[in-house]
Amino acid sequence: MDSCVFCKIARGEIPCYKVYEDDIALAFLDINPANKGHTLVLPKEHFRDMTTCPKDILSHLFSVAQLIAQAQISQLGATGINVITNVGASSGQSVMHFHIHVIPRYDNDGLELSLPPQKIGEHDLLLLADSIRKGI
Repeated sequence: MDSCVFCKIARGEIPCYKVYEDDIALAFLDINPANKGHTLVLPKEHFRDMTTCPKDILSHLFSVAQLIAQAQISQLGATGINVITNVGASSGQSVMHFHIHVIPRYDNDGLELSLPPQKIGEHDLLLLADSIRKGI
C-alpha cells in the first residue's frame, strides 16, 4: 500500500529505530511510546489486522514478539510485558496495518491499561458463546 506509513517504514522510505528484522517481520520502537522500550512488531507485507493475516505469518510475528519481550526483560529490566493488538478503529487501531504492541512494564510505572468488567447474565453468556462457536 503506497500510502500506509508502516509499509513505508518496512520499505525503508521512512526511518525507524529498528530492533529486529527478517524477511517477514520488522520490529521498531514506537515513537509515541506508552512506556520506555515500547516496540511494534509488524509484517513487511500489508495486512489490515490480525484477522486478515495468514496464520503462518501471524505465528512468526508472535514468535518475534516473544523475542522482543524476553529482551525487554533481560536488557531493560522490565518486570512485566503487555502484548496487544487492535482490530479496527473502534478498538483503538490507528494505523490500518497489522501490528503487535510489545510494551515493557516496570514496577510502579504509572501506566494503567484498564478493562473494567461488565455484568452479563448467564443466559446472555450462553447466547454469546453459541454465537461465537457458530463463527468458528
